[in-house]
Amino acid sequence: MTDRSARIVDTLVAAFSDLMAADPAAFRTKFRKMAADPFAFYRGSACLFYADVAERDDPWADERTSRVWIQGDLHAENFGTYMDGDGALIFDVNDFDEAYVGHFTWDVTRFAASMALLGWRKAISDADITMLVQRYTRAYLDQVREFVDRSDDRSFALRLDTTDGAVHQVLQLAKLRTRVGLLDKITETEGFDRILRAVPGLRRLDDEERGRVTEAFERYLGTIPESKRFRGVTYAVKDVAGRSGFGIGSAGLPAYTVLIEGFNQALDNDIVLSMKQGNVAAPSRVVTDAEIAGAFHHHGHRTAVSQRALQAHADPLLGWTDLDGVGFVVSQVSPYEADLDWSELTEPSEIAPVMDYLGRATAKVHCVADSDADHGLVPFQTEEAIRGVVGGQEDEFVGWVTDFAHAYAAQVRADHALFVDAFRGGQIPGVAASGGS
Repeated sequence: MTDRSARIVDTLVAAFSDLMAADPAAFRTKFRKMAADPFAFYRGSACLFYADVAERDDPWADERTSRVWIQGDLHAENFGTYMDGDGALIFDVNDFDEAYVGHFTWDVTRFAASMALLGWRKAISDADITMLVQRYTRAYLDQVREFVDRSDDRSFALRLDTTDGAVHQVLQLAKLRTRVGLLDKITETEGFDRILRAVPGLRRLDDEERGRVTEAFERYLGTIPESKRFRGVTYAVKDVAGRSGFGIGSAGLPAYTVLIEGFNQALDNDIVLSMKQGNVAAPSRVVTDAEIAGAFHHHGHRTAVSQRALQAHADPLLGWTDLDGVGFVVSQVSPYEADLDWSELTEPSEIAPVMDYLGRATAKVHCVADSDADHGLVPFQTEEAIRGVVGGQEDEFVGWVTDFAHAYAAQVRADHALFVDAFRGGQIPGVAASGGS
């Protein structure tokens, strides 16, 4: 095994050993998905990205810009729609499982490298990849500058009336979705009420486990900000079940689905909640500031607090709880979530306008928090801090990000081949590629 192969294996094992031991089958599935291509490997190996960038010089990191709320796993497929607390459909960054406090450049460069990998997968030339990364980075800086100049940051949003092209289309598709459609997929009627449908991955609970989950749910209710708390029957629990079967990022994490009454007793207003064990955020493995780590009760708390800090109008049902001493994040399974579809975006000319929106969306999560966010860890205006280090050096910053994107994408392509060989060769302890015990 080469030194780089050993680094890849050691980093993955250090990050996931506990979860591998708890559910090796889930990690075999995760690793087979990561083996599909370099982009899939990149999506599942954020821990390796942070191990690498922590050793690199970051000329844009100072006392403030190294202490910014970041999404933590920003790549091209982590953008999509949601319905905000005011009822507007928003296009934004999604998936906050890896969110933490760290260098603002980590989000920007992780996304840029992902675009280089996506461009390579689509056989786009290096020159066009450079153009796309530059479009993204300049849009990011432009939006940061706008936040410095505007007094009401939270009024900015990518909505149906402020977008066009592919981003507008995904918002339109989200508009067609309905709560009843989601409920019919996840639940079924039994008598005069709904229960969770027996679908693959759903696990019925015995009375003892159901009792513990219900008690954890009651503790979650106390974490909802008073300004976002619904009244009446909303939180009455109708059904609870265990859940498995996640994507690349959440393999092996225990989770539950909770069906609650919703805004009234009509069956078309029931709400489905996800109660998922919080994972160890990848950036937290390289951020050594004890004050940051000490600010969170557990990883469920960290996930919810981070999402409120990164999303201007966070889910009013977002909160956290604990079960058997382990932290869980609780959030709504929304019918209005639709991811940006990259399969139909093939030409650089089609992708370029999308880069403008993604750059602005990234700036928004860095600079605009929910009204109920805790500002104790980042007690300054992020946009002012970023302007302080980049102001007057925009071209240099764009060039630095672009160079990183090409260089790190090449590293990931090489790493992917090493990872596949190591996995196939049984060199990742605890997760045999053959599926044996």
